[in-house]
Amino acid sequence: MTDLSFFLIPILVILFIFLLNIITSIWAYRDALRNGNSKEYSLLVLIATLFFPILGLIVYLVIRRD
Repeated sequence: MTDLSFFLIPILVILFIFLLNIITSIWAYRDALRNGNSKEYSLLVLIATLFFPILGLIVYLVIRRD
């Protein structure tokens, strides 16, 4: 393994996880708006999923209305 790939692979993994967090947070925000929730609630969902990605998404999926 070269020195470049030793540093490049972890950076790519971190970037992928970061982008996945952003995408799921935006999805949760839009889903909350589509379900007829207020903008304040949707913003709270967005903040929760951004700062607590796994826990925030699980809590949102449990309490959301279908």
